[in-house]
Amino acid sequence: MSLLWHITCLLLLNSCTPGFSMQHGIVGGKVSAPHSRPYMVYIRDKLRKATCGGFLVREDYVMTAAHCKLSHLMVYLGVNDTNFLPDGIEVDPIPHPKFSMKTGDHDIMLLKLKTPATLNKTVSIITFPKTENEEISKDCTVMGWGWQDYHHESPSSVLKEESVTLIDSANCGMADALCTEGSTGPARGDSGGPLVCGGVAQGIVSFYQKQKNGDHLAVYTHISHYLPWIHHTMNSSTQQ
Repeated sequence: MSLLWHITCLLLLNSCTPGFSMQHGIVGGKVSAPHSRPYMVYIRDKLRKATCGGFLVREDYVMTAAHCKLSHLMVYLGVNDTNFLPDGIEVDPIPHPKFSMKTGDHDIMLLKLKTPATLNKTVSIITFPKTENEEISKDCTVMGWGWQDYHHESPSSVLKEESVTLIDSANCGMADALCTEGSTGPARGDSGGPLVCGGVAQGIVSFYQKQKNGDHLAVYTHISHYLPWIHHTMNSSTQQ
């Protein structure tokens, strides 16, 4: 993933240092029905105000991208409009131990909620893969809160989503990632949000790159490749 990661840093990031954030956005997306994606989580650093997306995978855990790690993260559950945020919940960030900001490898992180979520109609858990080799639907959805244009700052305060189609791994260029390609999809900032395929969170938005034909290749961390680490981390906290 190293080469694409560095190219992406040059194309769309303000900086490629630990803690960078892309300010959420779906290009070509439609407005989601309010609270129709109750697993979606809005993540913000309470001091720097930098933001990322995430998704609830257990009452006490949110999954997101490791490059979203900052020092004072808060998560907001049941959000539709970011102008009306509920009380935030403090978290303990647990990035994958092999994550590298230089290469972008292992871009996955769990956030341990200091106060477990109360599940209801607007806050619920999304399923992630049960086994590494389970079949994945090619028809997927990606969602986020902001930039609606690849080149101009145009955030949306309400959640937006877009349908995307997985491409063959051979065309992705990375054996450990999932990719979609087209003129619409995740843009600057949908970092940490889920790639949902067949009702299952299969990927985590990591970065994107502009192609020679003008389309954009979106790259997602392949969640099923990290199941042992995910279960070990979550089960360890339960035992404690």
